[in-house]
Amino acid sequence: MTWSQMQPLLEQASWETLIMVGWSTLIAVVVGLPLGVLLVLTDRGGLLQNVVVNKVIGQVVNIGRSMPFIILMVALMSFTRWVTGTTIGSEAAIVPLAIGGIPFFARLVETAVREVDGGLVEAVQSMGGNTWTIVRKVLVPEALPSLIASTTTTVIALIGYSAMAGTVGGGGLGDLAVRYGYQRFEPDFMWITVALLAVAISLIQFAGDYAARTLHRRGGRGGAAPRLRLLRAKEPAASDVGKVA
Repeated sequence: MTWSQMQPLLEQASWETLIMVGWSTLIAVVVGLPLGVLLVLTDRGGLLQNVVVNKVIGQVVNIGRSMPFIILMVALMSFTRWVTGTTIGSEAAIVPLAIGGIPFFARLVETAVREVDGGLVEAVQSMGGNTWTIVRKVLVPEALPSLIASTTTTVIALIGYSAMAGTVGGGGLGDLAVRYGYQRFEPDFMWITVALLAVAISLIQFAGDYAARTLHRRGGRGGAAPRLRLLRAKEPAASDVGKVA
């Protein structure tokens, strides 16, 4: 097969992979972020401590993470058909990709949020901040570099999942590699597909690492320090009130 024959196929498959990974990542982040934060909040000693809720959510996440993606795709075929009207193609593959990505990202979010300094949480609590304020002003902003790194890891994992989805008619570069590289004995096609996936993953990892490092440096210079300075500024005001009284 010549390059002129390969090019339109590769362009179409790359676009399908981009759509699958993009939408599934968006869904995984939108659902997985609050799920991961909730796992921290409902844990023992958390702001919304509820052991039963924590165990139920944790068990659901564990089951989702433990299931191999190929099996998950097969198990969700009826649900996928109900949502998209079909079980083949890139649109259908978004459903299992998103469902597989949600528990994966949720656990990464849980780990990232647990790394936030508890002193900052206590400081905001002492200032009268409620749970929503703590999540919005402390937990998520302080964990943002780790959350960016977690998103990068999730995107790369979903690219691998999307390649596996191609083996069962999910479309994308994986489908192209199987149909042309394996079934039609076109090794050049196979290696070009592998090279495209490798380049894409390397670029995504570089961009994610750069963004995480940039946010970490900014956070180090101006993240927790302003909050602590604000607390110190309030202490003299409180002492002055006591003297007046």
